[in-house]
Amino acid sequence: ELAYLNKGLRISLEDKREGQEQKDSFCYEGGICSFVEELNKSRDELLFPAPVYFEEQEGDTVCEVAIQYNESYNEVIYSYANNINTIDGGTHVAGLKMALTKSINDAGRKLNILKENDKLSNEDILEGITAVVSVKLTNAQFESQTKDKLNNSTIRTFVNKCVSEHMITFWEENPAAAKEVVLRCITA
Repeated sequence: ELAYLNKGLRISLEDKREGQEQKDSFCYEGGICSFVEELNKSRDELLFPAPVYFEEQEGDTVCEVAIQYNESYNEVIYSYANNINTIDGGTHVAGLKMALTKSINDAGRKLNILKENDKLSNEDILEGITAVVSVKLTNAQFESQTKDKLNNSTIRTFVNKCVSEHMITFWEENPAAAKEVVLRCITA
């Protein structure tokens, strides 16, 4: 995972034990975008060919996200804070979900698929998603010593803003993909 989370970084491992000599090297120029592609490699039909990827930085805080939808019923979201797998999510995942829900609802209304009062829920928009959200921040606050959940409230706002801006642009520039995703979410 570390090689995916740090695009371009080469991680080399060497086992020098006698009779078990082995070398491995990992480097992913595409970073978390390559991670989403790998996760979706064996998935059902993809709703758009390449993951949506973006990275934003504000001061010392960095938000990096890759998202792709498929025809499965699974929600696959991997989240990281300072390269630590936050298996229970946290504020960065909450920001991602809020922004996705709003952007997909807005896209559905713009495409006249959803009426003004229609609203897709968080659960609806998460079916068939494969996403990786990685944030880097100073003074990361975790729920417990195991660091399973990120609690910084400011990161929710930052991730929400980044995802909203980029996904709104993506849906506008890719109306066919937007239509596929909105219709997929409606059937969910």
